Amino acid sequence: MPFTLDSARNIFPSTLTADAVPATIARFTQLSAEDQLALIWFAYLDMGKGITVAAPGAASMQFAEATLNEIRAMSFQEQSQVMCDLANRADTPTGRTYSTWSPNIKLGFWYKLGQWMEEGFVAPIPEGYQLSANASAVLQSIRNLESGQQITVLRNAVVDMGFDPKQMGSYTRVAEPVVPPQATDKRRYVTIEGVDNSTVLAYMNNLNANDFSALIELFAEDGALQPPFQRPIVGKTNVLRFFQEECQNLNLIPERGVVEPAADGFTQIKVTGKVQTPWFGAGVGMNIAWRFLINPEGKIFFVAIDLLASPKELLNLVR
Repeated sequence: MPFTLDSARNIFPSTLTADAVPATIARFTQLSAEDQLALIWFAYLDMGKGITVAAPGAASMQFAEATLNEIRAMSFQEQSQVMCDLANRADTPTGRTYSTWSPNIKLGFWYKLGQWMEEGFVAPIPEGYQLSANASAVLQSIRNLESGQQITVLRNAVVDMGFDPKQMGSYTRVAEPVVPPQATDKRRYVTIEGVDNSTVLAYMNNLNANDFSALIELFAEDGALQPPFQRPIVGKTNVLRFFQEECQNLNLIPERGVVEPAADGFTQIKVTGKVQTPWFGAGVGMNIAWRFLINPEGKIFFVAIDLLASPKELLNLVR
């Protein structure tokens, strides 16, 4: 076997990723729970001037409805404590429930809390509250990021809250129903300058169509996918679950790429372009590189999805 997972991760090593994102998230996690919550609120208010946040779908909200209604019925002091407990990753009933939710349900939960905060149903940030010097510095770091990087920081900030599921033993994951794939005559088929590999094109087209069953068949049995700033997800069962829970209704817009032969009949392919998510308006696209390693049978052995450091990296296809 010419490639291992570790060696596959090193293809196209000149790809410059947005290292400011994990660095900012790491600084965020060092803040107090109160500062984390206030910073999220200030950042969303700030971002709202230039980024439209889409309302969550009914499917996302139905799973959080009971917890949300419990919080709405609490006193402001109790509400603040629940939110601080989530930020502190405390072992509470709400923290355990929250940790079982898919990322989209968590995002919908915070969206609704923010909406209720504006409407006066949920405890607001205390009038005159001042962020600490560290929190103010983190907020400025977020402001300095591109819009696609900003939404990645804020998404990861709330997704990582709640009690650690690794300490819960057995539990049932909660996610929205998987949307059916688009009808064939409704699908949009991409073209990629410099790339005509059928596996890569099918990856983009099937993901845009929510056709996860066809998509996962493009992977080798031991294939792996590495999301931005995460460890690789290995095996078709785990990769399929990731697609179903986190990749519904994405809009992939690949632009250009390069194809290179690799050892023992493998092929490495780098594609750059943009991705739009259903959580934000069409005007917000994340600058993305996909680094594929295709085995001799035409199956995906490895694909890394990288959030790029800057728009100019869309043109960086040099190995």
